Amino acid sequence: MLFALLVGAPSALAAKTILVVGDSLSAGYGLRPEQAWPSLLAGRLTERRLDYSVANISISGETTAGGRTRLQAALKTHRPTVVVIALGANDGLRGLALSQMRGNLNAMVDAAQKTGARVLLAGMRLPPNYGPYAEQFHNAFSQIARTKKTALLPFLLEPVASRPELFLSDNLHPTAAAQQLILDHVWVALAPLLK
Repeated sequence: MLFALLVGAPSALAAKTILVVGDSLSAGYGLRPEQAWPSLLAGRLTERRLDYSVANISISGETTAGGRTRLQAALKTHRPTVVVIALGANDGLRGLALSQMRGNLNAMVDAAQKTGARVLLAGMRLPPNYGPYAEQFHNAFSQIARTKKTALLPFLLEPVASRPELFLSDNLHPTAAAQQLILDHVWVALAPLLK
């Protein structure tokens, strides 16, 4: 069953919505929903008296193809002012064609921009053992952001990636303790879009 986790002020009460479309890294895999960085984002918005709610439709295991399929309905339902697209990790880990990932991300950015929403694209990195594919994968995010003239967070996990103690035992998913660091990192790129 798919559902959007609304955190912070309900959409009906807040004037504007931030829609987070991601995978397990934004869904808070292995954590309680309120521990994930999008929930912490809602708290920060409330603390700073910014009139935004957060709709987090992230799903563990999601690929860019899945996100693209679900985005149109989410845009209609939530009518977001800002869309954070944090997908691609599962495409990369599965070694899916980069042309397909780029096509899906481009279509998602286009769909969001068509509604007038501002977009933040969150990039990812793969382990170096993926060879040349890893560099091409990472570069795809900056190429899309440049082409589509959208905001870019080059690497979602930048502040925690080199700290193994901030990952669950699977070495893929950040712990609850890592979420505030991820939020602080996202905030630098997101805050200018909230003006």
